[in-house]
Amino acid sequence: MSVSVQAEDFDITREVAALTSGRTDIGAIVTFTGTVRGKNEGAELSSMTLEHYPGMTEAELARVEAEAHARWPLQGTRIVHRIGTLAPGENIVLVVTASAHRHAAFEAAAYLMDYLKSRAPFWKKETDASGAGRWVDARESDDAALERWKAR
Repeated sequence: MSVSVQAEDFDITREVAALTSGRTDIGAIVTFTGTVRGKNEGAELSSMTLEHYPGMTEAELARVEAEAHARWPLQGTRIVHRIGTLAPGENIVLVVTASAHRHAAFEAAAYLMDYLKSRAPFWKKETDASGAGRWVDARESDDAALERWKAR
């Protein structure tokens, strides 16, 4: 298990290689990469700023990552979430799950992303082309996606 909260960009290939190097017990690797959109709710965006509480955020991400390991037979996971001001097209988040079989890897990746989109302790501010900014809350659809995991 591994969590990083960082300003620097990440290299997906390197992250996957670090998780799987020398492993022959992994039969499935699922990756999800989230990027900054250039438009949201009809407005052109110039940037997104992500803030967090250092220490608390990493601990909470590690907790939910451990929860995924308790729910599915995973050989490894990696979560990288960026902070700071990011431009459209830049990477925001990476989730990698590895398991002996695809079902566990897919389910765990979906679970982790549903959590990250709705409950992770990050604060997001979108800035439009005019320089006006607004704080972004989780969408109802993100909350609903997380709810599906409570029944399982």
